[in-house]
Formats: sequence, structure tokens, C-alpha cells
Amino acid sequence: MDRTYLCIDLKSFYASAECVARGLDPMTTNLVVADPSRTDKTICLAVSPAMKALGVPGRCRVFEIPKTIKYIMAPPQMATYIEISANIYEIYLKYLSKEDIHVYSIDEAFMDVTDYLELYGMTAKELGMMIMQDVYQKTGITAACGIGSNLYLAKIALDITAKHTEDHIGILNEQTYRDTLWNHRPITDFWRVGPGIAKKLRENGIRTMGEVAQTKEDLLYHLFGVDAELLIDHAWGREPTLMSDIKHYKPKANSLGSSQVLGCDCDFERGKLILKEMVDLLCLEMVEKGLVTDSITLHIGYNKRYQKKSAHGTATTTVISSSAKVIMKAALDLYETIVDRYTPIHRFSVTFNRVMDERYQQYDLFTDPEELEKEHKMQQAMLKIKDRFGKNAILKGMNLEKGATTIERNQQIGGHRAGIVQLDKNEVETWDKDQR
Repeated sequence: MDRTYLCIDLKSFYASAECVARGLDPMTTNLVVADPSRTDKTICLAVSPAMKALGVPGRCRVFEIPKTIKYIMAPPQMATYIEISANIYEIYLKYLSKEDIHVYSIDEAFMDVTDYLELYGMTAKELGMMIMQDVYQKTGITAACGIGSNLYLAKIALDITAKHTEDHIGILNEQTYRDTLWNHRPITDFWRVGPGIAKKLRENGIRTMGEVAQTKEDLLYHLFGVDAELLIDHAWGREPTLMSDIKHYKPKANSLGSSQVLGCDCDFERGKLILKEMVDLLCLEMVEKGLVTDSITLHIGYNKRYQKKSAHGTATTTVISSSAKVIMKAALDLYETIVDRYTPIHRFSVTFNRVMDERYQQYDLFTDPEELEKEHKMQQAMLKIKDRFGKNAILKGMNLEKGATTIERNQQIGGHRAGIVQLDKNEVETWDKDQR
């Protein structure tokens, strides 16, 4: 049976939310969401549709915005955006069951509307328009919609076709996809075709999806391995994955990770402090979720000026645990082994591999279970205090050392400000608290 999917996206979501909060129209207001406390090299989280109409890309750096454009700079408020996104999801639930909705990101969702069209007596376009109007009436945020006969085509209809329609709705099936988009450029406009894939294709004389479809499959498998299968399917507008497949998917293994890009580079010793903080917080997160692990992976990125390869390695612990003491030792030993002591560090990534339920916790002959249990109870007590009084209500001595980042990161979501904080006199004041 043929399916019908919608892919709804909230246009310039963060920027639109900031405009609406100020009583301004995102379509006519020049506004960027970026942290004024950082340098002008910081990336804008979003720019308003009015800025995009002036040719400003959505994820530019502040210094790249033409000096001739006057605009409002709004500090990120991630907690507010998450709340608005949750409210919009509630709107979606008025029309469809949660089993037929896949939240792809904070501002984008897929919907299988196949079984609802007869119920509502509507076409897919009419249903999409009704949901978009409801979102606008409730939040003031404009949405765009892609409609497709499979999940991929719904996404492409949103990303490419909808941009060229007055009602912000694009519609595709396999045949119209081939008829209208096989010659579309650049090929990076298509979902999952990044600069690296485009470069390999270009080196082999392939510049469009139509040319991908006409290329011998042996060459594509030689270039991309098993990933060629996905590229070939998408070149023809095919996508076998159904909403039910997404809902029933269960990964073979789970992991837990954290990463950060530093505002300025750090040396080897400060890097060790930052690693300790990151591991400590991840261990607390495991305790909170009732998880344990016996494997940690560390990835260190150096300043690009030094043209040195990043450091990468994995270590295992002697027990399966959430103990910060046990995991910290393995992490520091790994850090000492793989990291160059004389090259400035710019980014950190820490991953706990093979994360599993705490029922699988195991000890070895050299570990005192009572000591681990005592630490576990202390971690649980810390979590209760943080949950009641805030993440910075209880800290460790290392969090107060020079170069530590935990206090600042506890005020962030996804590396960006969670909400309004006091700006110093050199920062741009962009928010009237009375408007909240």
C-alpha cells in the first residue's frame, strides 16, 4: 500500500521564537541568534527569514554578516526553545497519534498521515496546511511542509521544493522527483549528500542525482562501500524505511557521550582537568539513568594551525560500573598515552561505550564492592541536591580551579545558553524581560 508522509519544519525556529517574543514579525525583522559574550567568530544558531532574504546564510559566523545590515543579536535561550518545541508537538498530537510522528529534531518532524486522510476527509496538502495554520495561530511561528510518497521524498519536498512555493508546501512522488529534481544543483541540497560525498562524485564526473541514477552501481560501491545502496535508492527517489520501522528500531548497543569545543585552546594540564570534569558528569548521568559501562573512548582535537592529527583511543575498565573513581583512572591513563603534551587542544569528545543496565554491574578480585557502593550513594545524594537546587548547587573542588568549565556548561544546553543571563556592559542587550 502506498504511504503518504508529511515533513514539517519550523522556519528559522530559534530566530522566529525570539522575534515572536519581542512582538516582531520574523519575515520583516533582521535578527540573529548568537551569543554576544563570545567572539565574532561564533556561529549564529539561526537568522530570521528576513536576514535570509538578504542573502545571509543560516549558520554563518557573526563576522560574516555584511556590515551594512543592521540587526538584533539575541542570546540563545535553549530552555525556552525546548519548551516551545514541546508545545508544538502537543499541537501535532491533536491530529495524529504519537506512533505516527517521528521527531527528527527540535524544529522538524515526520508524520505518516496515510490512515488519517480518509478520517478527516482531506488531502495531504489540506491536512498539512491545517497543522501549519494551527502552529502559527498558537505560537506565531511559520512552518513549511514537505509531502512525499516515502520519508525521503517528504524530506526533499521540504528542503528543496517547498522553498519555491508561496504556501511553503512541496509535494513529490518518485516520478515528479525524477522529472523536476534529477538535474537540480548543487547536489549537496539533497539529504545526506555532504561536501565529502559531493567531492568524490564530482571527481568522477557526477554532479546531479540524475547522473548518480545513471552511473554503474559497481563504481558507486567502489567509491562509497555499503553506503552506495542508500545513495542509489535516493537517486531514484526510493526509500524502503517506514514509520513503523523507526518506531520498532532497537540498537544492538548503546553509548553515552559528551563533547565540547573550547573558546580558546588549552594546554596538556588544563586538558586533563577538563577531561576529569567531563568524565565525572557522565558518571553522574549514568547513575541517574541506572546505567554502567566498562569501556571509554576519548577523542582530542588539536588546533588546526598545527596540522597535527587528532588523538583517538579506547580503554576498558576492570569492572562494569558507574564509579567515577574507576572510570576516571582509565580515562586519565588513556589521556596520558594518546595526547601530545606540546600541542594546544581545541576540542574534547568522551564516549562511554557498551552502556548497559546497572543490573549487569560486575566486580573483580581487586575491587572493594563496599567502597563502590559508598561512592554510588554519594553520587545519588549529589543528584538529589542538583535536581532540587540546580546543577551548580553542589560542586567539587576541581570545578573551582582555574580553567575548569563545568560551572559555565551547567548553565548551557547543547553548548549554548539555556536562558537569560546577566550581560556585561560590553555585550549587546537584546531582551526586554518585561516582554516575557
